[in-house]
Amino acid sequence: MSKIFYVEDDQNLSFVVKDCLEIAGHQVNHFSKGDEALKAFLKFNYDICILDVMLPNLDGFSLVKAIRDKNPHIPVIFVSARVHIQDKLEGLQLGGDDYIVKPFSIEELLLKVSIFMRRSLSQTETLVAHEVLFFGKFKYNPDNMELSCGNNLHKLTAREVELLMYFVKNKNKLIPRRDILIALWGKDDYFLGRSLDVFISRLRKFLSADPNIKIENIPRVGFKFVLE
Repeated sequence: MSKIFYVEDDQNLSFVVKDCLEIAGHQVNHFSKGDEALKAFLKFNYDICILDVMLPNLDGFSLVKAIRDKNPHIPVIFVSARVHIQDKLEGLQLGGDDYIVKPFSIEELLLKVSIFMRRSLSQTETLVAHEVLFFGKFKYNPDNMELSCGNNLHKLTAREVELLMYFVKNKNKLIPRRDILIALWGKDDYFLGRSLDVFISRLRKFLSADPNIKIENIPRVGFKFVLE
């Protein structure tokens, strides 16, 4: 049973979603205000976050930044009525792993929660089994999901780890964009393609400390993780 951190100020919607999640076997802690939710998150441990964006006192984007300061790898799903692509990209850039637009299907949300929880469990088992990874000037520590290069230290999110490990596994190979999307998200569509671009941009920023590592964009084809 997973423990869900759910923040939504719409009482009718939150009642339905909370009920459905609990019927599916999850434990749900619901909050209607961003500031109250943050206090609880800093005090207790959760397995996954579901956040609205437009919240009283502290909006969802500000909340996810505080969440990432405490826990860089907990899955975060935004559920919002803000439909513009820039809103979605901002949510992902700030640390979200997925973004669902209202109105939405409860079946879709339940499926995404299930997928993220399976990945988290699988990743936890993998992290316990694997040793520290060295590539180029970098060291990746799976125990705390930290990527370091000299004095530079970055805590990665679960999605960033998945993408980085996929690139390292396929280093110096031309990887079609579709293959990455299918491997990480399970499908290929326009929004996920933009999401992939956001995560690649973040990885490029982290990896810029080593000039011998590049993520090359191959127009209309995909990417190549160059490790010299």
